[in-house]
Amino acid sequence: MSSKKKPPLETLEAALGHVFADRSLLERALTHISFLDGPARLASYQRLEFLGDRVLGLAVADMLYRVFPDDEEGAMSRRLSDLVRKETCAAVAIDWGVGPHVKLGLGEAHSGGRKRVTTLGDVCEALIGGVFVDAGYEKARAVVEKAWRERLHAPVRPPSDAKTALQEWAQGRALKAPTYRLVSRTGPDHNPRFVIAVDIETLISAEGEGKSKRLAEQAAASAFMAREGISLEGWRS
Repeated sequence: MSSKKKPPLETLEAALGHVFADRSLLERALTHISFLDGPARLASYQRLEFLGDRVLGLAVADMLYRVFPDDEEGAMSRRLSDLVRKETCAAVAIDWGVGPHVKLGLGEAHSGGRKRVTTLGDVCEALIGGVFVDAGYEKARAVVEKAWRERLHAPVRPPSDAKTALQEWAQGRALKAPTYRLVSRTGPDHNPRFVIAVDIETLISAEGEGKSKRLAEQAAASAFMAREGISLEGWRS
């Protein structure tokens, strides 16, 4: 157990650029579901995270529209996806000094939850949601602009594979994440053949095949991208 004294919440508020009128919103944004039991679990950060995710997306889209007037929709979508991904939110949370303030259950705390990318990213979004509830959109937008201003001009991270690129393409267009389903499995156990279909909301599905489900999913994602004119490097339609 570390003997370091936790910094006061005022330090976190200063980093955010917002002092909460309703301090319970700040406390809730820092409370992981593992810290709570039963009906009290509704007091975790999850609802604020849900809201903050949407506020963040709008605020960053607004910034991109104003800062990059010559970018086409596809380029802005790629930037947006990169800027609101969990890893970026976690980096912002680290800049804010969020880690020591997060309330975790013992198991989650002992397993390194305060340094976990998913937890830090979630808390970042929950804090933005908390600011929105506490003071409205303009204040939440100001918090986002302060934290994301320099990141806005960072090189866009290239996707590592077709599934990742397709998921980011969907996210950048406010679509639900792609889902993959098994169409068929044929062949002997030592040499199987899988056919997988990928679905994105109301768009026509695409199929791919491979010797494993993973390879078939990648093939399906590649087929979907090829049909829609999405490139792995730029995924601009």
